[in-house]
Amino acid sequence: MTGSVKEAQPTAGRLAALLIDSSTEAISAAGGHAGGVYLRSRTPGLLRLAVLSGLPGPLFRPWWRMHVDRPFPVADAYRLGVQVILPNATETMRRYPQFAAGLPFHFGSLYVPVVSGSTTYGVLTVLRPAVADAAEVLSGRDRVVRLAQELGAALRVLEEQDPDQVAWDGEPMYLRPPTASTSVGRVGRFAWDPSTTAITLDEDLHTLLGVPPSEFPGTAEAFAEAVAPSDAHRILGTLRDTAAGRPPALPLYLRDADGELRLLDLWNAYEPPAAPEVRGVVVAPGPAPTADSAADLLPDGVFCLDRLGLVVYANPRAAELLGHPRAELVGRDLWEAVPWLGRPDFEDHLRAALLAPDPVHFHLERPPTPEPGPNRRTQEAGPVAENEEGQPATTGGDSEPRPRDTDQPASAQNHDQPAPAPDSEPPPSVPSPQHTQPAPQPYEGDWLAVSVYPGPDRLTCTVRPASGVADSPAARGDGESAEAGGSPLAPLYRPIALAIALNEAVTVRQVSAVVMRELLPAFGGRRLAIYLLQDRHLYLEWETGFPKGFLSPFDGVGLETRLPGVETLTSGRPLFFDSMEQLTAAYPGIALDAAEGARAFLPLIASGRSVGSCILGFDRPRSFSTEERTVLTALAGLIAHAMEKAQRYESETALARGLQQVLLPRRLSAHPQLETTGRYLPGTAGMDVGGDWYDVVESGGGLALVIGDVQGHGVQAAATMGQLRSAVRAFALGDRSPDEVMSSTNHLLIDLDPGLFASCCYIRLDPATGLARAARAGHPPPLLRQADGRTRVLDLPGGVVLGVDPRARYPVSEFQLDPGAVLALYTDGLVERPGHDIDEGITALRVALAKAGAPARPGQRFLAGVADRLTATARHATDRPDDIALLLATRRGAPAAESH
Repeated sequence: MTGSVKEAQPTAGRLAALLIDSSTEAISAAGGHAGGVYLRSRTPGLLRLAVLSGLPGPLFRPWWRMHVDRPFPVADAYRLGVQVILPNATETMRRYPQFAAGLPFHFGSLYVPVVSGSTTYGVLTVLRPAVADAAEVLSGRDRVVRLAQELGAALRVLEEQDPDQVAWDGEPMYLRPPTASTSVGRVGRFAWDPSTTAITLDEDLHTLLGVPPSEFPGTAEAFAEAVAPSDAHRILGTLRDTAAGRPPALPLYLRDADGELRLLDLWNAYEPPAAPEVRGVVVAPGPAPTADSAADLLPDGVFCLDRLGLVVYANPRAAELLGHPRAELVGRDLWEAVPWLGRPDFEDHLRAALLAPDPVHFHLERPPTPEPGPNRRTQEAGPVAENEEGQPATTGGDSEPRPRDTDQPASAQNHDQPAPAPDSEPPPSVPSPQHTQPAPQPYEGDWLAVSVYPGPDRLTCTVRPASGVADSPAARGDGESAEAGGSPLAPLYRPIALAIALNEAVTVRQVSAVVMRELLPAFGGRRLAIYLLQDRHLYLEWETGFPKGFLSPFDGVGLETRLPGVETLTSGRPLFFDSMEQLTAAYPGIALDAAEGARAFLPLIASGRSVGSCILGFDRPRSFSTEERTVLTALAGLIAHAMEKAQRYESETALARGLQQVLLPRRLSAHPQLETTGRYLPGTAGMDVGGDWYDVVESGGGLALVIGDVQGHGVQAAATMGQLRSAVRAFALGDRSPDEVMSSTNHLLIDLDPGLFASCCYIRLDPATGLARAARAGHPPPLLRQADGRTRVLDLPGGVVLGVDPRARYPVSEFQLDPGAVLALYTDGLVERPGHDIDEGITALRVALAKAGAPARPGQRFLAGVADRLTATARHATDRPDDIALLLATRRGAPAAESH
């Protein structure tokens, strides 16, 4: 295997090794420069990128997840089981315009499904140089197809050993691709067996280290001394860590006895059933130091990145212009070393350089002062804080983002009127004291001219002050200069970039957060307000950056009000004001939140239907070019469609939740010798309503305990759940046996034909004797906690889920529920977690039930507290991907009051 794993996720070693090897070999076979493997996840219909080779992972985050029904080549290859060959950008745009719009660069790509038998596991993909015709990649395609077939066969073997292993729910592993350069110096390879401590070197490595095979004792200690005597302890520690499954994220930069640079890279090699070996390479960069010394003398800044974004070289001038010492640059990810470069326009240019062969030239605005810490990312218009997930949390101002509260007013204020001519000159800016900067010195302005030259293994970047370049923004005095507060590169932020982010947002609040996170930084905005139309009035849904309470008087304004935010919607025209003076001239007497700045008011209209309006605020006066106005108008259309979809989703969710709450039992059937309690938790915001339910029904002389889960989410799942609950209740009241109840319900669901199936567990219990008779249809097994605390899983035999096979049989099994014992029925939402086996969740629930305790006095009610403890973690989780139902029952020895 060639390449190194960066931040490998904790998954089965054999699976990771298979994916890594297949991806690396596919890139070589197809003559590519990047690639990876998409693998199915445990979420139905969702693929996840498991391996990404040759590209920085964070730079391609929007493509980490792929729904199989999306109009993308990866989805088609997986869903249809076909090979997709895209030789160039023209063919990509013709067949997959949405994919091409997101990555509009000159490259080709190849997608091959990973299949074994009737099972499709994922897609093997390669990005390669563009060619004129698909016939030119057929030979490479054939080799990639063979690799995909071999990978599919290997994954089938893994699946037979562990059915849950062949899925991916974490972030991708990042790999360095096989080097394409022949001038990187000498390379030698080695392998170390931790079980025997023996290390073997190939002939090249013996030559590189100057140690003949006859003189090498074959120990790790001798190897470490030969590579870098001063860092021998570090090498030995890294070998041990790699053997334990923790390979280094990056190559080690070492110096040999003569002070020459050596690079050491290590990884795990899995050869079941043997224990994993540690393998690696030692690289002597060769003539590179000479070239580096020459580049150190250049007047322009020069720095180099590998294909994962690691800074491998920076000359003194580059360090000066980027604002960080060379020691803080080399050996670190570019975005970690220079946080202010983490901005949409720069990332877009870097994607172009990584995917296409042509140089990329652009300008960047430096922050006025160095950022205070590595975790602060500064955009051209100001800092952008990050939340716990690493996403931008606010885009300016001291106020926090404020989604509209149901009882808190808001407003439709800043909306405008006839926009000034696109070519009108903006009034001079009067910067506030905190933004006043010393006048730039010649050739040392705030703007940098950057060029990126792609290579097979690395990107070479040059940087120089833009004020010394004739066509720079600073030299031209453009209105979008740093003084104007805008970004001249904002139009490069294509609508599809926002569309990709909006695709993951399903609620109005999530859509608003995406707009704040993606749109404001791209255009240098600091304020955002979103209003939605309801009953001919505009209500504030989201605000950030405005003074607290400023927008409150404008909440709920009617469409007859003369305000820019209203008139942009009623007229369907976006309104742009280069300064606050222009705004007050157009709308005399309008309340202002700042003395200076600029405003854009965008109508949110989806397919001719009015949705609302969006307000963008800027701290300083600025002009809006024709291109910027066009892009902002297009983005407003995307936001409107996303908002409309989110409103429909929320309406359907409210309907489904209401239906579900009506159908769930308000009160459980009672018996003097039995205490029962139930809990239901819906999925968190952004998740459709599920079909989980529970019930306690009188059946003959006893009680029937029922729990079930309808496949899918939404109104249909909730309605099907109601039908099944009613059917089970009717069959139970008819005093039928558990197997008859299951069989009758199965036939009913098949006759209804809703296109859904359901799992169910039905237990008929005699409270007097404690005898329980159970039938199970594809549902997780119950748990039984004895009075002394011993808890076990009731491994009851069962049949297939309901609604699939009309001839299915559901065997009945018996067990005893003693006084003081607790029986727990639950749905999979309580025990399933992405990336973890369901058995682990069942074990955790069993342990929690064992620790739940018993009543302080015999006959005392206590199940409500037990239920609360068992669901506490799920109840406080911010991300609950599925509904949860829990039903507990316990017998009392003596008659007591009515059950809970």
